[in-house]
Amino acid sequence: MQETFKFILQARQKFIELIDSLSIEQLNKIPAGFNNNIIWNFGHIVVSTQTLVYVRTGIKADTAWVKYNEDYKKDTKPTRFVEQAEVDELKEIAIRSIEQIAVDYENGVFGAITSFSTSTYGYPLNTIEEVIALTSGHDNVHFGYAMAQRRCL
Repeated sequence: MQETFKFILQARQKFIELIDSLSIEQLNKIPAGFNNNIIWNFGHIVVSTQTLVYVRTGIKADTAWVKYNEDYKKDTKPTRFVEQAEVDELKEIAIRSIEQIAVDYENGVFGAITSFSTSTYGYPLNTIEEVIALTSGHDNVHFGYAMAQRRCL
């Protein structure tokens, strides 16, 4: 699992590099043909991973502790201009949350999880390793969307 966490962190760092290469206006622009923008895609992976790993598995009861969840959760779209301070905080949470998941994994926090299926894939996730693998793929789907959106700016 150490390699998986390392890969997730490296991929998120690439996403952060993309964000850092763009202006705040570019991050907030919704390109033609899309219903979201680059910063929404980034915020979405940040809140979704925390929700999938801790809430959907039954480790935590609800998403009240997930900062920005209401803005970036599944089935939302951008409704406001995201300021630089929020972008900076999302970047910090993106890295810190994965580091915390790795620590919790090593400490056995996920010994017993509640199995669940995502609405997107419909595949049952029975182990924390499967959930973490899914979040890695999910991160990269949204990074791909962000790369496509950058080309449209």
